[in-house]
Formats: sequence, C-alpha cells, structure tokens
Amino acid sequence: MARYLGPREKIERRIGEKLGLKGERSHSPKSATVRKPYPPGMHGRSFKGKSSEFGTQLRSKQKVRNIYRLMEKQFKASIKKALENKQEPYTSIVHNLETRLDNIVFRMGLAQSRDQARQVVNHGHILVNGKRIDIPSYSVKLGDAISVREGSKTSPYFTTGVANWMKNFQAPEWLEVDKDKPAGTIKRYPGVEDSGLRPDDLQLIIEYYSR
Repeated sequence: MARYLGPREKIERRIGEKLGLKGERSHSPKSATVRKPYPPGMHGRSFKGKSSEFGTQLRSKQKVRNIYRLMEKQFKASIKKALENKQEPYTSIVHNLETRLDNIVFRMGLAQSRDQARQVVNHGHILVNGKRIDIPSYSVKLGDAISVREGSKTSPYFTTGVANWMKNFQAPEWLEVDKDKPAGTIKRYPGVEDSGLRPDDLQLIIEYYSR
C-alpha cells in the first residue's frame, strides 16, 4: 500500500494547524508550526490570499486526510462508503476513520503517531481476538480484543518505548485499555466529539466529494 514519505511538518505548516503528525515533537516548542508559523515556500511569510469556497473545502479535506495519514484514494473510498451508509453522515465518517486498526493502536497508546501505529501493525505486532492482523485498514468491531503478540512484548520498542510513554497516557473513554498487558477493547463506537474533528470540517469534506 502506498504511503506518504515526504516531510510531515510541511503539511502542518501548509494547513496552519498542529495535526500531531510527528508524535510528541508536534506538541513541543521544536514543532515547525511554532518555529515557522507560516506556509512553506518562497512566499510563505507574505502570503495573505483569501481562500475560495473550493479552497476552504480542499483545506478541510487535506487536514482530516492527513490527520489519519491516508492517501487520497483510501480517504475518498472511506468517505464515499460513509455517505452511502444510512447512518448520520458525520457519525458514519468518524466510525470509518476511528475504527481502523492503525488508529485504534494509536488511540490505545501503543504508538505516538498514526504513522508509527501503521508500522507496528504492518510488522505483525498486533493481535485482534488472538489472531495476528497486519492490515492497518482492518476495521475493528465492538468488543474486539486488541493485544500485543507475545513474541513482540520483549522487543525494546515495547519494553522501553511503550512502557515509558504509557505511564502518563490517558486512553479515550470509548476504549478500555489495560496498560500492564498491554491490551484493549472497544467499549462503544466513538462519536464526532470523541474524534476531535470539527463538524464544520466534516461538512466541508461532504461538500467537496459531492461536487
């Protein structure tokens, strides 16, 4: 599966918001959005253009797509699938994005960014209901048990990295996480307020793909 390999902080600067694309660094004074709070490029400092309706829709689409670290084809398919669903569209979009296995691994605190979570899944470290799943887009269901493969628990990534940052990690209310194992389950499906996404961004995304 294709994935973006370019500079992630340039994305945050272009959009003008912190998206957490580099884990802890994104929330530190070292963040590019703090050091260079203007768009990248030769005219970044002086750019004062006003966005068109299309430009505003595009910005929201790019923002949410990059938050979840999806390529355009993946993101478009996820949105189209949500809009074909009979559920309320905002809820359906959030459901499709938040229940991806890579996002669940991130939300559980097993990774500091969604890119890192995707790598953890790709490398076969994660089990769903006792079965190894290495597909980041795998849709996790209500009550599914997500855990770390026994053979992976002794790796430095889990014994040192995860063990250290999980001490102060607070899982979202819709997930039940056992930090000692580590393992977790989905207690309920997340709503828009749980995702941290703004309803106006979701509306603009719907308008973008309804053109």
